Amino acid sequence: MRPDDWVARWLPAAWGPYARLCRLDRPVGTWLTLLPALAALVQAADGWPTLWRLVVFSLGALLMRGVGCTFNDIFDRDFDHRVERTRFRPLTSGQLTLKAALWFATAQLLVSASLLLAINVYSRWLALALVPLVVIYPLCKRFTYWPQAVLGMAFNWGMLMAWTDTQNVLPWYGVAMWLGAVLWQIGYDAIYAYIDVRDDRMLGLKSVAMWFGDRGRAWIGGMYAATAVLWLAAGWGMGLGWGYYAVMAVIAGHFAWQMAHFDVRHPERGLRLFRSNMQVGVLMIVAALAGTLVT
Repeated sequence: MRPDDWVARWLPAAWGPYARLCRLDRPVGTWLTLLPALAALVQAADGWPTLWRLVVFSLGALLMRGVGCTFNDIFDRDFDHRVERTRFRPLTSGQLTLKAALWFATAQLLVSASLLLAINVYSRWLALALVPLVVIYPLCKRFTYWPQAVLGMAFNWGMLMAWTDTQNVLPWYGVAMWLGAVLWQIGYDAIYAYIDVRDDRMLGLKSVAMWFGDRGRAWIGGMYAATAVLWLAAGWGMGLGWGYYAVMAVIAGHFAWQMAHFDVRHPERGLRLFRSNMQVGVLMIVAALAGTLVT
């Protein structure tokens, strides 16, 4: 059944499969990529970042998330048609050919490469180092239970680049914020992965949800706790004001709320909890602003 969404209503029919291939119709992943990077830009600028950097990093998040989704569907095209949730994706359903998908991936990479001209040399090298992570992530679930760790590193790579492009250095507290975001992503993506455990087992794929098993709440809660500790330590290292810690307390409360509602026996609840992490991303920006502007 063809979805009745903005892609179907507003884009030319020939464009729709490409928009769905790069998940323009599902913006949650783009927001979860962008929001932590914006928070890091605020921290690195010690206040408001330049409008130019906001535009460049926003475009980078949109494009690289699209590249990752495109490669994911290229590698998973022989799996997706066997799963109800994914069988209508453009590549596996025959709306696009493999050749068209590869050309589209190349085009996205070329446009992304143009953004290298807008950042400094240090950040360009970091951007190039990101590409292998984006490409290999879809393959990781074939041989490791921790593909979400690779995804977390790639999704939050912009946090590192925010520091290198703004200050031309990568301080330990910038790395600590990034590591915290990686653990946060492993946690919230594990919640989502529980929804797909049955299908993944049928296909012979792996995920952290399989590794965590019935101890999912303890594992995910531990990831969230470690995230909070790393973000608090990073705030101390940056010398952020009290407002940062006040908002961090709200984030900790949100993590606790997620764990109170998460249940491995009812994975269908996971989608709402997964999406709620956009609120955490917004709160990260609020915390960065509060810590830098409120004294």
